[in-house]
Amino acid sequence: MRNLPYDDPGTPDLRSPARYLIWTARQQWRPLLLGTGYGIAWMGAQALVPAAIGRGLDEGVSAHDMSAAVKWSLVVLLLATVQAVAGVLRHRIAVQNWLNASFRSMQLLGRHSALVGVAIRRRLPTGEVVSAATNDALMIGGAFDITARLAGAVVSYLIVAVLLLKTSVLIGTIVLVGVPSMVVLLGPVMRPLQARQRVQREVAGRLTALGADTVAGLRVLRGIGGEPAFLARYRARSVELRDAGVRVASLQAVLDSAQVLLPGVFLVALTWLGARLAVQGRISPGDIVAFYGYAFFLVIPIRTAVEAADKITRSLVGARRIIGVLETRPQISEPSDPAPSPPVGAVLADAASGLTVTPGRMTGVVSADPDETAAIAQRLGRLEDHKGVTLGGVPLHRLPLRTVRHRILVSEAEPRLFTGTLRDELDPWGRAVDDGDLLAALRVAAADDVLDSLPDGLDATVDEGGRGFSGGQRQRLALARTLLSDAEVLVLIEPTSAVDAHTEALVSGRLRQARHGDGSGTARTTVVTSASPLLLDRCDEVVFVRDGMVEARGSHRDLLADHPPYRDTVTRGEDL
Repeated sequence: MRNLPYDDPGTPDLRSPARYLIWTARQQWRPLLLGTGYGIAWMGAQALVPAAIGRGLDEGVSAHDMSAAVKWSLVVLLLATVQAVAGVLRHRIAVQNWLNASFRSMQLLGRHSALVGVAIRRRLPTGEVVSAATNDALMIGGAFDITARLAGAVVSYLIVAVLLLKTSVLIGTIVLVGVPSMVVLLGPVMRPLQARQRVQREVAGRLTALGADTVAGLRVLRGIGGEPAFLARYRARSVELRDAGVRVASLQAVLDSAQVLLPGVFLVALTWLGARLAVQGRISPGDIVAFYGYAFFLVIPIRTAVEAADKITRSLVGARRIIGVLETRPQISEPSDPAPSPPVGAVLADAASGLTVTPGRMTGVVSADPDETAAIAQRLGRLEDHKGVTLGGVPLHRLPLRTVRHRILVSEAEPRLFTGTLRDELDPWGRAVDDGDLLAALRVAAADDVLDSLPDGLDATVDEGGRGFSGGQRQRLALARTLLSDAEVLVLIEPTSAVDAHTEALVSGRLRQARHGDGSGTARTTVVTSASPLLLDRCDEVVFVRDGMVEARGSHRDLLADHPPYRDTVTRGEDL
């Protein structure tokens, strides 16, 4: 069994759903080939059992030859043993193929979503991406689960057809023509079923998106009394999904009943014809017994073929949705001709606003409009494809994204927490950071109380999104995680907006001390966007921005005294 996730899931072929499935099959051709072998051995052994029983009756029972009866009994036992062993191995490898294909698609979607970033949310609703990574990925796995059984069904069908042709050309011809005809007859049901499944998938995606958006804004909805309106919308979408599911189920019921009816009619006709040939003396008693065995066995390959058609159809639908997500292009592109990375301690500058960040210092950026400073922060970290930001004179858009992300880290106003232990949350890079460094970062972020409230300490489990913490606790934990990155440049957007004044004062002082090297290390560059006097008073330099441009710069106290627009912004019109 192969370990998951993959080190590299590969680069998929997105030209069509069929090409995507073929590409996936190529990535795991060895287990698919092995499963095919097991499937052929498993179902081929079943196909040969009626022939062995028939020969045993003719050569042993009818001829009163005990040795022949024993011989063919042993052959039946051998075939049963092969069938049992190959069946277990076939099932095992089929599950492996299913998981490998599904998890490869899940990993591709997860990797692509992380690389594309916010661009994927602007093109597709969250529910669409979630459904692709869960429902559609599992649907794709279904096509690889059925592969081994489908191969066994085709080969065993040919084995039975050959055996029947050797016994009776008439019956063999009927089998060769009749079985494929039954599968073809199901085509008119498969095509509309695929269309209805696609509609159901789209409705399910919209419902998931609505649910995700509603949960994300639940507090706001309660605050404005909007819960009934959203409940009504969710109920309407649920009814739409139910109706789509009923339409799919009606055709699925026709398909399922046809899988029983058509083989049943075919087998009754085949058995009746074999009985007439036996009465006429054209076939032996052993042949008629074998015919009965073949008749009942043929139900398996027929139903397997129909099931394969259904699963492959579903896989094509799922692949189409996955391709829709994977075709989303990132807003930020890699440079075609990367420039050499500038030396450590280079000046970071934003030409659009006129901001120049002095290396090794803590710089505050203030504006009456927080969106202006947030936009500057996004440009400084190249979270937007803007060409006016330079590091050491080198345009950021000419540096590899990996270099930019390593040297400049932007922490958003509402950072995300993820499921896992607190230790892993603070060290998502997996660098095995020493507990002493973890505790030091928590102290700088004034998150000691958060750690003390957790019975398991650093090994405590963090809920998805940090739901078990308050807004201020989540913000402080995210700040500690940011500090542990030890990035050359930190850009913090409103890092203390959710904490009280006392905690903000602690964070401000400790943050300045930590980023200045604590008197023993190299000073790091820090940019803080905030209008908090407590935080700005700890900055080495403060820059005031108005209408997107730098209007004034100096210390917090100098700007309070000499620049009224700055004073009005940070004091909110109140005297300090």
